[in-house]
Amino acid sequence: MNGTVTAVSSNGRYSFTKPNRDSITLLAGLGVEGDVHAGVTVRHRSRVAQDPTQPNLRQVHLIHEELFAEVGGAGYRVAPGELGENVTTRGIDLLGLPVGTELRLGEDAMLVVTGLRNPCLQIDNFRNGLLKQVVGRDEAGNIVRKAGIMSVVKEGGVVRPGDLIKVKLPDGPHRRLDQV
Repeated sequence: MNGTVTAVSSNGRYSFTKPNRDSITLLAGLGVEGDVHAGVTVRHRSRVAQDPTQPNLRQVHLIHEELFAEVGGAGYRVAPGELGENVTTRGIDLLGLPVGTELRLGEDAMLVVTGLRNPCLQIDNFRNGLLKQVVGRDEAGNIVRKAGIMSVVKEGGVVRPGDLIKVKLPDGPHRRLDQV
């Protein structure tokens, strides 16, 4: 199971969206160089308010480009970087990956998947009603989060649109992703 990087984004200030870049540099143990969410400890404002000493399991946010087509069918136009992700992918079932999956992006960078993004009301501020498109319930009533996955940087490197993503699943048994 391999895929492709279709866009990379970062923002040095708190903002819901992140501008697309020609490349981003991933720093081991920190996140995206120059991005407001990079750091050893939590950087998301809601997490900092709870406990600023928590480890940052949300260093790099990835979203599958296929989500944009899905929400587009419901009338929501969304482009890479607009939901705050750092890496937009194509061809990988990100939501189906287990915790601990390693993602090799390009030649040097490696991410380790930590969990699902738990989208907040800011998504509705961006596009009214979009939150219900990216968070729903399955037939059994379980919450389904579709707004991407979070990861930490195991090995740093430069990532560009067009880079190959190689997926390495962890040894079993696999643990399903939960919100982080």
